[in-house]
Amino acid sequence: MREIAPLARGLVVREVLGRPPRDVVLMLAPKDDATGPPAWRILVSGDGDAPRIHILRGRFERHDGPLGPFFRRVIDELAGKEVRAITQVAGDRIVAIEVRGADARSGGDETRTLIAELVGRHSNLVLLGPADRVLCVLVPPPAGKADPRLVVGSVYVPPPGRAPKPASDGAPVLAQMLSAVDAPLTLRKHETSNAAPLSWLVENALGAQASDAFAARTQKHLEERLQRKQKNARSLVFGLEQRLEASAQFERVQQDGELVKANLARIPRGATSITVEDFFTEDAAPRKIALDAKLSPNENLSRLFERAKKLERARFVVAEELALARAKLAAYDALLAAIGAEGADLEAIEQRAIDDGWLEPLQHASAAEQAQHKKDPPARIPYKVFHGIAGGEIRVGRSAKDNDDLTFHHAHGNDLWLHTADTPGSHVVLKLAKGADPHPEELLDAAHLAVHFSPMKDATKARVHYARRKEVHKPRGAKPGLVTLSGGKILDVRMQPERLQRLLGSHRA
Repeated sequence: MREIAPLARGLVVREVLGRPPRDVVLMLAPKDDATGPPAWRILVSGDGDAPRIHILRGRFERHDGPLGPFFRRVIDELAGKEVRAITQVAGDRIVAIEVRGADARSGGDETRTLIAELVGRHSNLVLLGPADRVLCVLVPPPAGKADPRLVVGSVYVPPPGRAPKPASDGAPVLAQMLSAVDAPLTLRKHETSNAAPLSWLVENALGAQASDAFAARTQKHLEERLQRKQKNARSLVFGLEQRLEASAQFERVQQDGELVKANLARIPRGATSITVEDFFTEDAAPRKIALDAKLSPNENLSRLFERAKKLERARFVVAEELALARAKLAAYDALLAAIGAEGADLEAIEQRAIDDGWLEPLQHASAAEQAQHKKDPPARIPYKVFHGIAGGEIRVGRSAKDNDDLTFHHAHGNDLWLHTADTPGSHVVLKLAKGADPHPEELLDAAHLAVHFSPMKDATKARVHYARRKEVHKPRGAKPGLVTLSGGKILDVRMQPERLQRLLGSHRA
């Protein structure tokens, strides 16, 4: 502070640059120099990896994108005001940068103070207004914290702790500790000597450390985004492999249908199985074929032939889908391997992933959009979204109240509505185009989700009601989630773990 304060005192904050997540740069210039280069730039960083304040000599890249509310407020409150003092607070690692000037809101001169709490991992930046009351905080206290210290509108209180003891005789001072830093400095035109030698040492020592930490965080974030995609792709490949393996059995199911057809007269109503001579094998060995006791012999026969046709149709479709899914998984594996390579260009890897469609670009709202979002936050969506095998959207209610909202405000009359029979659970809606019938496999997908999001989730078999949304009604005065049906059917579901795994892997918030 003894080095920086005299250089900055009396200068005007011509511009404030915010660089999320934790850095602010004050561009200082004389009052009568409105166009020339800034006399000094002061970096104030609340970065937990390298909290620091110093005169900035090196390159500082401007942030490309919207700024959060803290940075916007600091820019509004400090720009154009004169630096009155830069002091150390309570002898601790806390810096107060005090400025004064005309205030657009009040019309008079107002004092503002930027506090930098440079206290390791808990470092923070705080903007104070008149009477040292908190205007905004870079990192607000956690929600629900008892007796938070940094509350907007309250008087600023420094963090608890003891100030460092003064250095005793013979103890190394900061300049000596950083004496190993050897970086040549080019003086500016108005300088005859380095006016801020300690700042230069700090900038080179901690700047590199902060840059390395930022690169590590960037790499970790990119890896996490790709790993989530990789996990979903792996789950999809597993599910499709299971489906492909099942579809290969279409010929055996067709043969079972022929055997049941040949022995139809022998099957009593309510039978759970039948044992017949398998004339499709050389030795005509006995074969036991499972039946559904709730279906008639003819209905069991129709079900076997229908299942054989579905498996045969699915065989070619699933093979194509599996090839695409394996290519996607291989792409994510290659991208993650490239990130881990030495000297990897993370920005180029991310852009390649976005260009090739393997990763969505991060969404940055404009300042105006952020302000509007703060004023008018988006309505909470009362359902989770999954996708069926043919790409159909399947919505699952989050709670009993959300079930009503989903069914009666987020579904159309032709959509398919599902719910487990005789047990509570989530309402499920399979979205359909006007006049369209549900894809048979997507009907099963939706039924699996209805069972999973119910007390029957661990059952191997369950019954599910399904009907058009227009056949679902809410009785007057009924409790949340309770409805009645004026039509529909019941589907007996045999749970398929691979199908459920594929569906859960398609979830998006």
